[in-house]
Amino acid sequence: MSKDDNSTTQRNMIQAINSAMDVCMERDENVCVFGEDVGYYGGVFRATAGLQEKYGKTRSFDTPINECGIIGVAVGMAAYGMRPVAEIQFADYIYPGLDQLVSEAARLRYRSAGEFTAPLTIRSPFGGGIFGGQTHSQSPESIFTHICGVKTVIPSTPYDAKGLLIAAIEDPDPVVFFEPKRIYNGPFDGHYDTPVEPWSKHPASEVPDGHYVIPLGKANVLREGSAVTMLCYGTMVHVTMAAVEELGIDAEVIDLRTLLPLDIETIEESIRKTGRCVVVHEATRTSGFGAELAALVQERCFYHLEAPIQRVTGYDTPYPHSLEWAYFPGPVRLRLAIERVMEDVSGEV
Repeated sequence: MSKDDNSTTQRNMIQAINSAMDVCMERDENVCVFGEDVGYYGGVFRATAGLQEKYGKTRSFDTPINECGIIGVAVGMAAYGMRPVAEIQFADYIYPGLDQLVSEAARLRYRSAGEFTAPLTIRSPFGGGIFGGQTHSQSPESIFTHICGVKTVIPSTPYDAKGLLIAAIEDPDPVVFFEPKRIYNGPFDGHYDTPVEPWSKHPASEVPDGHYVIPLGKANVLREGSAVTMLCYGTMVHVTMAAVEELGIDAEVIDLRTLLPLDIETIEESIRKTGRCVVVHEATRTSGFGAELAALVQERCFYHLEAPIQRVTGYDTPYPHSLEWAYFPGPVRLRLAIERVMEDVSGEV
């Protein structure tokens, strides 16, 4: 990680993301931000607040409700040397832009033999936990990890959000940057019936004011342990940490931070030490990113595994509104998975 400014400010994740774009726009006039309600109103979650006022309407502007057009314009800008940061208001609505992202942005470097690149960033809030129902709660990250040429990043703290977003904006290739909206204003331990804790009480809310970068493709070992390896990202990082602490298990918790490129070396090192693995994500189970993680662990660490890999995920249904907390992979389901993976040969927990 590199830094320009050692001073820090306490920020929530929205403010950290805003600061990342501000820093990049100030350093590079080719960086611009746009999307639905991004300019004048500062975004539906206020992540772009103040940027139009500071940098003008040509560098921070509103677009029509047209996700295909938003990403298509970003591809054209990137091909001509700009560094666009486009916001898709909710990840649930990114699908109309898939053709531009898959067929154009992801292929541009390859099909032009390196003559053109697509240094663009697509930001989008994703995930549930806010009673957004089936059209405002999806976690489509595994779709983008399947696209060769696109990087997929998911932060879990304000500190990581700023450093990873700056790295994404400065990257020479397309990056999809998913923001877990459940933790925009504070970490979430999965106990929906307890008071919300603000980021101000969390050490990761101390965010450097200036430029710093967290390299893409480097996971963060949040908690060292020897009993079991917990692989997670986004909101599930905090739910996992809470479940581990409540259960009192000597677990190693790894925040992946970047799904593609994946820090498989850190994962392998951990599995060789613990011999057990639990994968946690909010997305639906079938073909979720956890399936890829389980396959990689099985391929690379088979002779070190002492129990079958466990997955704790969302269900293969649309995200329900009234039954949100039954769908959400909460502490109870995590504890059950940890207990299963820790069973001895007799089946006793």
